[in-house]
Amino acid sequence: MIIELGHFALILAFMVAIFQMVVPLVGAHQNRPGWMAVAEPAATTQFLLTAFSFAALTYAFVTSDFSLSLVVANSHTAKPMIYKISGVWGNHEGSLLLWVLILTLFGACAAWFGQNLPPTLKARVLAVQSSVSVAFFAFILFTSNPFTRLAAPPFDGQDLNPLLQDPGLAFHPPFLYLGYVGLSMAFSFAVAALIEGRVDAAWGRWVRPWTLAAWLFLTVGIGLGSWWAYYELGWGGFWFWDPVENASFMPWLISVALLHSAIVVEKREALKSWTILLAILAFGFSLIGTFIVRSGVLTSVHAFANDPERGVYILAILALFMGGSLLLFAFRAGSMEAKGVFSTVSRESGLVLNNLLLAVSTFVVFIGTIWPLIAEMFFDRTLSVGPPFFDAAFTPFVFAAAVALPIGAMLPWKRAGLGRPVRALLPALVLALACGLLAWAMYTGKTVLAPIGVGLSVWLIAGAAVDLWSRTGRGGLAHRLGRLTRLPRADWGKSIAHSGVGITMFGVVTLTGYQFEDIRVAQIGAPYEVGAYEIELLAVDENMRGPNYITTMATVAVREAETGRLITEVHPERRIYPVAGMPTTEAGINNGFTRDVYVTLGDPQGTGGWAVRTWIKPFANWIWGGTIIMAIGGIFSLSDRRYRVAAGAGKARNTQPEGVPAE
Repeated sequence: MIIELGHFALILAFMVAIFQMVVPLVGAHQNRPGWMAVAEPAATTQFLLTAFSFAALTYAFVTSDFSLSLVVANSHTAKPMIYKISGVWGNHEGSLLLWVLILTLFGACAAWFGQNLPPTLKARVLAVQSSVSVAFFAFILFTSNPFTRLAAPPFDGQDLNPLLQDPGLAFHPPFLYLGYVGLSMAFSFAVAALIEGRVDAAWGRWVRPWTLAAWLFLTVGIGLGSWWAYYELGWGGFWFWDPVENASFMPWLISVALLHSAIVVEKREALKSWTILLAILAFGFSLIGTFIVRSGVLTSVHAFANDPERGVYILAILALFMGGSLLLFAFRAGSMEAKGVFSTVSRESGLVLNNLLLAVSTFVVFIGTIWPLIAEMFFDRTLSVGPPFFDAAFTPFVFAAAVALPIGAMLPWKRAGLGRPVRALLPALVLALACGLLAWAMYTGKTVLAPIGVGLSVWLIAGAAVDLWSRTGRGGLAHRLGRLTRLPRADWGKSIAHSGVGITMFGVVTLTGYQFEDIRVAQIGAPYEVGAYEIELLAVDENMRGPNYITTMATVAVREAETGRLITEVHPERRIYPVAGMPTTEAGINNGFTRDVYVTLGDPQGTGGWAVRTWIKPFANWIWGGTIIMAIGGIFSLSDRRYRVAAGAGKARNTQPEGVPAE
């Protein structure tokens, strides 16, 4: 009964979404307050119905209701409870329902917290947001229904993909979807502004919290996915430039550009057309990511589905929303007259440079991701674009952005000179050069990119600290420290996020440039040295049983090579999930502040030993530590009262007579 109610609630939500898409939009066009007002209760109703539908599907997974074909394909009675719950979104149909749930949640939040929005803009935003919901409700109900029943339910299920049975990946998709779908709000604001033909400083302030929230969730989601790949897949890396990894990275890059561009709209009422275009493209890349994950046209370990036919529907949704919004942009862009003028050297110019570098970086990743598909379709060639291309093509733009960021952040608005910010940043520059030279001296003969990256990461971190300190003005130390505690949270958030970028960059360049790898056949009880450590395979226990898997687990001692002192024991595993018939590798990792000792177990060898692969990975955890710090910076900025759905900005705009443009 609960399953049928969940299915019925999903159909009702679809009908409410159609109503919300049409009535408020017509009401805004004809200036009918009553018609516009229905958008708020409709958005709330749509969310509650979708939430009930999602809860019903979750109930089916938790209770192992094998009358649902989706539960049969993605669950099993012996599976731990956390993976029964994560199995709800660990598949195509359930993940789409989660997508729509988050989509309706954002629409409801706009209705709940957008009280300062002008009625016409609010009605149009909620109508556009609901139009996206309509497309995805239709996609679910007509092609990917999660509530399909089986005539003859089996006694047990087929289990969830073993790679997805991990805490890191259990929470990775929800955070990514919060980011993907959060960018739909920026899209809705952009399209609503194009319909009204008006973009002003208040619009820039309204759109920033939604974009910031989406960027925050994307940052956490990408970090979780990278962390999972590092410790779960057993290949020793954290990023492979996989198509699905790129699918999340591209909207992240565009959202960063959108955040900085919206600042110029808010502060100077410039870059209006460019900001609108970025808002459209950000959501467009989210839809492209959805297409890549679900169509099967590009192979990935992360893909949910391998169904080109359903991929065509996503492609149609992409064409509809991107084509329609870009067409509207072409008609309306001329009316987005920029008010603010600025010189070549100014904060605005620094943000423009930031946007250009981020946009080109996104384009590079996009071309590298889809080029195998283009080559196969148009040139009948099978190509693989891997990390060497992305590392060579993407790295220069990252380095250029890192050089420019601290200087651009300290430039005044409108008109500036380089002298003052360069003088203020001189200590940071000296420190960065010293650290880069130290890295070069310590690791002569290694890649030259690593010392450059170390210097740039220190430049970013020290530059963020100098920028924050410069905002305290002049005076004694106690006075400036007092001013520091009273700075707006957005200033703190910016500096913390920029520092997080520097810390992540430091972790990436040191790990990729200075890691040490050893592959050998290890005999039990025969220690060997890897770098500054002594590794010894103590034992291998076969046919051990877990909750729903059989494992071969090794015990490996990690000691200091010089003293022989035992540091720890790690336990790399090779698991087999009998129901799915799939093997997985679990790395044994000794985490440290300055390094990780990373061990994986291979196959038994004819000599009686086991294949063992060992890495010494310097500063590996700094990659994810920097990600956490970036997210903390986003939380600080999001909590700033100036950006809580543009508090107060809407009131100022509401005082204008109806029909009088703000520009």
